[in-house]
Amino acid sequence: MRPIYRNLAGLIAFLGVWEAAVRLGLINDQYVPPASVVLTRTVELLGQEDFLRDVIASMLAWAIAMLAAIGIAVPAGLLLGSLPGLRTATTAIVEFLRPIPSVALIPLAILVIGGGPESKIALAIYASVWPILYNTIYAFTEIDPLLIDTARSCGAKRGRVLASVALPHAAPFVFTGIRMSAAVALILVVSTEFIAGASTGIGRFILDATSGGGRMDLVLAGTIVAGLLGYLVNDGLERLGGRLFRWHAATTTEAV
Repeated sequence: MRPIYRNLAGLIAFLGVWEAAVRLGLINDQYVPPASVVLTRTVELLGQEDFLRDVIASMLAWAIAMLAAIGIAVPAGLLLGSLPGLRTATTAIVEFLRPIPSVALIPLAILVIGGGPESKIALAIYASVWPILYNTIYAFTEIDPLLIDTARSCGAKRGRVLASVALPHAAPFVFTGIRMSAAVALILVVSTEFIAGASTGIGRFILDATSGGGRMDLVLAGTIVAGLLGYLVNDGLERLGGRLFRWHAATTTEAV
């Protein structure tokens, strides 16, 4: 079977089990509506202008956060990766900041930045920087020293070695970090919208559905849309990486 058929078969089986469990009374339909009801609400939402505006607001914040994270993490990773002394000096700071859950910073972000789009973008940037940064640094540690020595023996200066040897080698790893950060950024955007009570966005829609009479069908429908967006983003980036770096195995492996 082709992968797409296996994926569809697994999805249909999951939806069937979900539907049967609710219809047989194994799950209270007040908390988890049948899959058929949730899918119907999902289709209805995709035809509503207000909900589409929420989707656009979330994806716009996601895109801004990803561009900013790439602009920060890639140069920083190249700098730290090419200067071992600087990397060693900043290790303690990086290792202190990296494990901090971004969701835990939402109250601080609201106090410092406010509850507008800036807070969700800032938190998404913070969470997305680390996978890109670490993959970029890791790429430098995996460069074969023979390649660098060969370039230098041919008279290449440090900048030339960086551009002609280090960057092509690091590109697939950087792209893998970007693909991982794409999902992280979307999670942070929607989570911040939900917890901070943003004015627009998928998270705000889910929050309103939760508080407005407990419409779990709308809550799950909004969640499905968010998950579908995440799947499409990851699949699109994975396909793009496969085309750009099919010569390198880094795009088919998980980041360190």
